Amino acid sequence: MIYLDNNATTAPSVAVVEAVHCALHESWGNPSSVHSFGGQAREQIDRARTEVARAIGASTREVVFTSGGTESCNLALCGSLGHEPGRHVVVTAQTEHAAVRECANAVESGEWRAGSDRGEVAWVELDSEGRVDLAQLARLLGNRAREVAIVSLMWANNETGVIQPVEQIATICREHGVRFHTDATQCLGRVAIDVSRIGCDLLSVSAHKAHGPKGVGALYCRRGVSLVGQVIGGPQERGRRGGTENVAGICGFGAACLEASQWLERGDMLPKQLSQWRDAFESAVLAAVRDAVVIGQRVPRLWNTSLLAFPRLQSEALLVELGRLDVAASAGAACSSGSLDPSPVLLAMGIDRHVAHGAVRFSMSRLTTQREMDDAAARVVQAVQSVARAMP
Repeated sequence: MIYLDNNATTAPSVAVVEAVHCALHESWGNPSSVHSFGGQAREQIDRARTEVARAIGASTREVVFTSGGTESCNLALCGSLGHEPGRHVVVTAQTEHAAVRECANAVESGEWRAGSDRGEVAWVELDSEGRVDLAQLARLLGNRAREVAIVSLMWANNETGVIQPVEQIATICREHGVRFHTDATQCLGRVAIDVSRIGCDLLSVSAHKAHGPKGVGALYCRRGVSLVGQVIGGPQERGRRGGTENVAGICGFGAACLEASQWLERGDMLPKQLSQWRDAFESAVLAAVRDAVVIGQRVPRLWNTSLLAFPRLQSEALLVELGRLDVAASAGAACSSGSLDPSPVLLAMGIDRHVAHGAVRFSMSRLTTQREMDDAAARVVQAVQSVARAMP
């Protein structure tokens, strides 16, 4: 089996599994308790928080542990909306992950309220590659900055891998006095993250995208940025996220961040080499399948992501055939899998429905090998040819 669905989740590393097991076995106390059992659990959380902070260039006080990327994004948006009366507008894009897009839809439809009579969403314009129109964003903020609670635009798209110019977006937001959140879930462990260089106010990450455990993530909250907590019931995480901490998950998260930092610090050659394998994979498929399309090929992308579209074919049929050939891929976001509709991300980019219907995402990890990519290309061609013969 060749696993190429790492944007959905990654295999936990050996060190992560050991860290989780050790925490469950030895550090099972409640970290809010004052006795030694609680103290040991608190010490493990503090150690993990240090590694997570180091991985994103933050201070430990700026790291808020959550249940994952979705909660982190929700906390960023909803916690900002409820913070300052009069700021009722969320600025975001239709290409965002559902954690942001559906949260924004709930604000727009009236399903979510927090200290405001109304909520509103301003959707930014995109080009055909899914990149934000910076000039339009600047005009929007120039006209409505005092009404905007938050701008939320993801760093790297989970389906296409397309990278947004987050530093430029942060500069525009800062010039207009508006806080900026970026969903960096797909970036952790794949590119170097430095929140001070980006200039963002809030940043979301998730452990299981970087060979960590599921059910744990973090929100970077820049010092001085206030949020209204959305999970109420305790003083944990400095009052920003109540509830007894997931000690084992947090310990696994810390181990994953330590490994990711060490891997990235070994040099830029590793991501560059992996991106070359991805490009070779795409070239092999394009050479054999005449009308195949690579989505986002003309702009910067994550080195690990390849979204290939096969017009007039169905992604579901392709995935079944790929599964028969022992290749694990997906039709886009795992959160949207099972739907027969084309990806809303691709439709928002203006891609024709007959192309979007045949889109399949292949995503590598740092554990993927060149031989796997070469073999996968041959199997993808075989799967496409098989499905094309079976289609009327």
